[in-house]
Amino acid sequence: MSDPFMHLLGIEVCSVGAGQAHLVAEVRPQHLNIHGTCHGGFLYSLADAAFALASNSHGVMAVALATHMEYFKAVREGDRLEARASEENLGRHTATYRIEIAREGQTVALFTGTVYRLSETKEKQ
Repeated sequence: MSDPFMHLLGIEVCSVGAGQAHLVAEVRPQHLNIHGTCHGGFLYSLADAAFALASNSHGVMAVALATHMEYFKAVREGDRLEARASEENLGRHTATYRIEIAREGQTVALFTGTVYRLSETKEKQ
């Protein structure tokens, strides 16, 4: 499961399960910012892709309500990143997820997000 934007960025899906997702990506020259380190938007996009896959893994359409991203460590060209999404809370109408971005087992960024889960009736409209 992937989308055109993930493909454009070079994001690969390793696995998706109920409320979980594991993605990988390598930081390429086009992912760098003016300081020569990984652009925060690339890290955000990697986390957001894991968020989308995990939150939509239950067969009910889910759309983002709110997200938050924290950046802990600089990331460099050539670094291989892993994004692991886990479901923190699954409710009838909302769900919250935690996505850790890591390099060689060290967390470099943390993303949290909450989705609104659309009912089956609304999906068909």
